Formats: sequence, structure tokens, C-alpha cells
Amino acid sequence: MNFFHGYDIEVYSLQQIINNEFKLDQIKHPLPLFKDYLKRGYYPFGVENEIDLRLGQIIVQTLETDIPQYANLNVGTSRKIKRLLKIIAESVPFKPNFTKIAEIINVSRNSLDDYFLYMEHAGLIGQLRNETNGIRGLGKIEKVYLDNTNIIYNLVGNRSNIGNIRETFFFNQMRVNNEVISSKTADFVIDNYTFEIGGSNKQQKQIEKEGKSFVVKDDIEFGYLNIIPLWAFGLNY
Repeated sequence: MNFFHGYDIEVYSLQQIINNEFKLDQIKHPLPLFKDYLKRGYYPFGVENEIDLRLGQIIVQTLETDIPQYANLNVGTSRKIKRLLKIIAESVPFKPNFTKIAEIINVSRNSLDDYFLYMEHAGLIGQLRNETNGIRGLGKIEKVYLDNTNIIYNLVGNRSNIGNIRETFFFNQMRVNNEVISSKTADFVIDNYTFEIGGSNKQQKQIEKEGKSFVVKDDIEFGYLNIIPLWAFGLNY
């Protein structure tokens, strides 16, 4: 907000956000700015007119040059990683079957784990794991997301799935300061709080048996009780 629009926005803790204690005194209607952020606001060069071209070039360079040089991979392997990213981008949501994927791109199961890790470290994807007893980085991978919504729009364009965009935004923003894991009944768990992500008509049924649970809704400007607007989770850092 500050970089793109000149607004001085306060940072809020997760507790403040789920208590609906955040304020945007300078902005009456945050949704148009939020929708713009989803398409071009993640990277500083989003202010440029040719963001799609530049982001596309960065993705290609990362796949064809940066990762291969870092991991000492050959050209054939870099092509397989590009194909893997394409599979992730076109699958909504992407719940990895590693054995099947390894067969599709003709690599070993162990190599596939490395490819996912390379892309995660390069800022192309984020891997959502299950309960890990507090040990970050271990555990079964339940879902794989593109790292941020700008990459989704760049790779998929108008075919972007709105549900995937919402979940990607939440995961991208919250994993900066929090350990985010998968939920058996909803979408995400953070510090024993359960979060279900959806549109403005999303109901409570899926999480009604969870103690500390919240419905995170897109397309609403303000929250109430355990209903929190999706855009508010962008105020955590």
C-alpha cells in the first residue's frame, strides 16, 4: 500500500486480525486495491506497465538459469522442472501424487523432492505440510501452491481459479510470520486456530465442530465475530 499508493498502513498481529481490531482510516473501500494487488502488487516492479513481460522473464530465468546453476543441473533437467511448474499451475488445487508425477516427467522419486525444494527456495512455489509437532519443514506435503497470486495470473491468466487465488494469498501472507499447516477439516491451521477460506457466501458448516475457527471471506470489506475479510491478512507484515 505504501509503495504503490502512498498509504501508511499499520502492521497487525494475527491476534489483532482475527479479533477484527485492524483499521484502514485512509481507505474507505479496500477491495479494489486488494484485487489490484492480487494481479500486480506483490513485486516492486508491479508499478511498471509491462509487469507481465518482466515477471515472465524472471520466471524463465529462474527455471532455465538460476536453479540449474545453483543445483548444478543440465538442460534436460531444467526442462523437467519447467514442466513440473506448468503441472502445478494448471492443477487446482495441486495435491501431489509424487509417484505419478515422477512417472510423467520421467524422474526418480527422490529427484522430484529436490525439484520441489529448489522451486520453493527460488520463490516459485509454497508447500503446505500437515501437522509436524512444531518441527517446521518436516511432514507430509498436502498441497502445493504457486508462491503468490501474481505468478498465478502470469502463468494461467483468465483461467485462474478464484478459490486457488484466495488460498494462495492467505498462505503466502501468513507463512511469513507464522507456521501454517494443513487442516483435516478446513484449509489451514495456525497456532491451533482453524481457517476456512472462501467467498462472501461461505458458510460455517465445515468448521462448526472446531473450537477456535474462522471463516475468511473474500469480497467483504469488514469482518464480524469469527468472520474475517481475506484482505486483512495482508496486514500481518
